Amino acid sequence: MNILYNILVYKILFFLNFLKFFNKKIFKYLNDRKDIFKKLESTISKKEKYIWIHVASLGEYEQGLPVFKEIKSLYSNHKIVLSFFSSSGYDLRKDNPVGDITIYLPIDSLYNAHRFINLINPTIAVFVKYEFWPNFLKCLKKKCVPTYLLAGNFRENHWFFKPYGCWMKDNLKAFEHFFVQNQTSKKILNKNNFFNCSIMGDSRFERVIELPKQIKEIEYLNEFKNSKKCLVAGSTWPEDEKIIIEFINSYKKNDTCFIIAPHQIDFNKINKTKSLINKETVLMSNLNKKSAKKCSVIIIDSIGLLNSVYNYADIGYVGGGMGKTGLHNTLEPAVFKIPVIIGKNFDKFPEVSELVNLKGFISIKNARSFKSQMNFLLENNKIRKEMGQINYNYINKNLGATKKVMSYLKQKK
Repeated sequence: MNILYNILVYKILFFLNFLKFFNKKIFKYLNDRKDIFKKLESTISKKEKYIWIHVASLGEYEQGLPVFKEIKSLYSNHKIVLSFFSSSGYDLRKDNPVGDITIYLPIDSLYNAHRFINLINPTIAVFVKYEFWPNFLKCLKKKCVPTYLLAGNFRENHWFFKPYGCWMKDNLKAFEHFFVQNQTSKKILNKNNFFNCSIMGDSRFERVIELPKQIKEIEYLNEFKNSKKCLVAGSTWPEDEKIIIEFINSYKKNDTCFIIAPHQIDFNKINKTKSLINKETVLMSNLNKKSAKKCSVIIIDSIGLLNSVYNYADIGYVGGGMGKTGLHNTLEPAVFKIPVIIGKNFDKFPEVSELVNLKGFISIKNARSFKSQMNFLLENNKIRKEMGQINYNYINKNLGATKKVMSYLKQKK
């Protein structure tokens, strides 16, 4: 199966190189990666020692950041190569406090993997959550590089625990240790004869607990809110926006304002969303003192503001759960002691399931249930505060993941 995988990689590369002339995203994907090895060859020094940290995108970077900072401190005589798979993660965090060299991950061909690992010659390698690249793992194992998985989250139906996935399961032997998020993941690994694992929890809790200390006051938002209750809907997709806009348009009272932060900053789509709202609406980039007092809805049309905007919220909504794109980070609004509404699809997120059961989060199925829950929360100040406190207490209770990982790594150093 490894042979078939490598044949498939080269076939995909062939088709991508053909399709790039017709698709801007594919062109960008390939163009971004064409100078990876030139960059490495010009910056890697044989006199230095390196640690390789790899994340898929922004979410995994944020999740691992508390651990990355501690690793950088523990291995102070090393430099860190930080790689991203996605363009969105790289574009947003190419300048970061961790990576001495920040790059894209080359496509997982056998040639690329060997060349990449031989250039960096890492002392250790760290992957986050779901990143399992067969050729890179094989090369790391061959070179006896201690390799760790952070914040692993395994499910019974993972395809590499099926009979047809045994070849990939074999590649997991490259990991010296699995730091997993929960007892379920540990049990699944044990069941599949991986006993080199321990429960770390989720380092995102350490990351988000610091957010209220880092917020920036956003000009004119106090004038915009003006003693009103505020719903902040973050990382929304069209499925989310449809039900939110339906509620905004039907809400008759003048005691609530709304902020929508789309997941994708696409100005054509943002302007279309704006045109569907029948209340006075302004883009964040056009917000001024006059428009802040006049409008009821703001649409955020730039990146990097959402964490600070959550500080103005009385209710949070996190997108991705109404469709199948995947629920976005729910802990970011939760740390601001507010109730959080999500869509119906959240089974892959254990912390969300727990917070729904604890009644800090509310899962809605459709526009009707969203309207019902919004009206309930807007009318009940006490309930909102109680739900917000449940969420904050849950985050505090789950701190400590970074300490567990570092305790293990200090013993191994």
